[in-house]
Amino acid sequence: LQNTTIDNDTTPPEMKYLIVGLGNIGNEYSHTRHNIGFAAVDYIAQQQNLVFESDRYAYTCSFKYKGKTIILAKPTTYMNLSGKAVRYHLDKHKIPLSNLMVIADDKDIPLGTFKIKSKGTGGSHNGINHIVTILNSIDFARLRIGIGNDFAKGYQVDFVLGRFETNEIEQIKPCIEESYEIVKDFATQGIDRTMNLHNRKKQNQEKKVD
Repeated sequence: LQNTTIDNDTTPPEMKYLIVGLGNIGNEYSHTRHNIGFAAVDYIAQQQNLVFESDRYAYTCSFKYKGKTIILAKPTTYMNLSGKAVRYHLDKHKIPLSNLMVIADDKDIPLGTFKIKSKGTGGSHNGINHIVTILNSIDFARLRIGIGNDFAKGYQVDFVLGRFETNEIEQIKPCIEESYEIVKDFATQGIDRTMNLHNRKKQNQEKKVD
C-alpha cells in the first residue's frame, strides 16, 4: 500500500487537487444510488492500492500523479453537510477552488451516463447545494454520474437511497471506471480539456448505440 502522507506533503498548493466523492456513511447507505460518489473514489483508491484513513470530517487518502498530489475524500458529515468537509480540506491543504472536483449522483442524467461541468448550482442535490452555500461559490468542477429517474411520483427518496439492481450495476460500472481517467486528466490537463475529452467521448458512444 502506498498512501502518501498528506500532512507531510511538500507539493505546492497549486499542484494539489481535492477530489470529493459524496455519499452517506453507514452500512445502511452502502452501495446505494446516492453513494455513487463514494463508489467512484473507492475505485480510484483501489487502482492506486490505497486505503482510506480517518481524518477530520472525512476519510481521506492521496497519491502522486505526474508531479501532482491528488487527495481523495469521502465526507463523514452525511450528505446534507458535505460542505463542512470540503471547506476544511481545501483550507487545510491550501488548495485553490479551481483544483476541487466533486463527484455525485444525478437523477436527471440517464443511468450509465455522466456529465462533467466546470461550475453551476446544485440543482436538487442537497450535498452539492451545501457545498455551494459553505464555499459561497458555484465555481468548482463536478462529475455528475447518472442514476436515472425510474421511480413513481413521491418515491424519489426511496429511489436514491435504494441499492442498484444487478443489471444497473453493469450499466454504471463504466462510469465508475472512467472516473479514474477523468480525475487524472483534471489534475494534469484542466477542467476545460477534461470536459472536451470525456463529455464528447460519452456523446460519441451514445450516438453509436443509437
